Amino acid sequence: MRRVFRSLRSFNYRVWAAGALVSNVGTWMQRAAQDWLVLTQLTNHSASAVGTVMALQFGPQLLLMPWTGYAADHFNQRRLLMATQATMGVLALTLGVLTVTGLVQLWHVYMFAFLFGCSAALDAPVRQIFVAELVGDAELSNAIALNSTSFNAARMIGPAVAGLIIASVGTGWAFLFNGTSFIAVLTSLSFLRSSELRPNARAHPAKGSITQGFRYVWSRPDLRTMLIMLFLIGTFGLNFPIFISTMAVGVFHTDARGFGLLSSMMAVGTMSGALLAASRDRPRFGSLMLGAAIFGLGCTLAALAPNYWLFAAALVVIGVAALTITNTSNALMQLSTAPAMRGRVMALRLGVALGGTPIGAPIVGWVADQLGPRWALGVGAASGFAAAIVAIVLRSQQHSEAEHRSLPPAL
Repeated sequence: MRRVFRSLRSFNYRVWAAGALVSNVGTWMQRAAQDWLVLTQLTNHSASAVGTVMALQFGPQLLLMPWTGYAADHFNQRRLLMATQATMGVLALTLGVLTVTGLVQLWHVYMFAFLFGCSAALDAPVRQIFVAELVGDAELSNAIALNSTSFNAARMIGPAVAGLIIASVGTGWAFLFNGTSFIAVLTSLSFLRSSELRPNARAHPAKGSITQGFRYVWSRPDLRTMLIMLFLIGTFGLNFPIFISTMAVGVFHTDARGFGLLSSMMAVGTMSGALLAASRDRPRFGSLMLGAAIFGLGCTLAALAPNYWLFAAALVVIGVAALTITNTSNALMQLSTAPAMRGRVMALRLGVALGGTPIGAPIVGWVADQLGPRWALGVGAASGFAAAIVAIVLRSQQHSEAEHRSLPPAL
């Protein structure tokens, strides 16, 4: 167990993790409240509207990808994080005030989702690679896994608490709590010991710096394959707000508490997967391939689940697989990339994994509206199986090339 939590030996990482946990709880409260607000208060159970919100919130990851990666590699990461976290806090508070006062409209949610997405697009690659400044490369894989554990512990707590708050005092208060939760991470950033930070190598501004990340990834078959896998699953599989909300309301006819519990059940799986990842010495491509296959199987089981509790159990399986995919790809891509290129490579990773949502979320939402939520989960299952096939193809090519190199020259 001590080995699983070894990154916590670092003072800076402990401080960072404490602030991030509080903020993550607020973030998951807002996500659950936002989906519930759109689905039950601002529309008549429109999955397409939820998909549009997701598209606006995650679209900036793809739209701003070249510039966010450039900023992460060239500017002071600590200051960037303080700016982005403060911005997201103000946005959450403003949306909360609109909702509590009864003034909120659907277009408000669309607008704030886009603005929040722009801030998150700049924040995400910086936050991913800032971990290396806290613990160094030797413990990077473990720290990434513990970050995922914290994020998914919050995912287990946040939606359940949001469900209770929505049922008791109203949706807007969940947004207000999220806004104030950013104070915790801003405080933790200000308390870090500068003398113990391990600054990443900064890239020097040069002509072509913005597009250099694209050329670097394109020259690496392993990175290309991981990005293709992430695109398939991120675009058509990681649409959990649509899957969970439509199954909760349209199939199992549950209330806000039941909806929040389903999100928390998935978090049980993702947190379990994060702890498994933290116990490993290093990430492996085989884990990524297996995770994609299990993701497809989990979505299939969820689509066929005859009742609420079996659906919740399938979400645990999906959660373990989803975490395995995201965490393994994160660690593999960072550790195999030159430090001065990590910001741009991670921006590409996030842009592909999350930026496909503007394509996939409306499609999956349409499928849920027209054919039913179970068919939407079928789309998610297909994305997992397709990603596993992509991984198998790369592994086969690598084996063939290795065998070819080991053959004696022809006479």
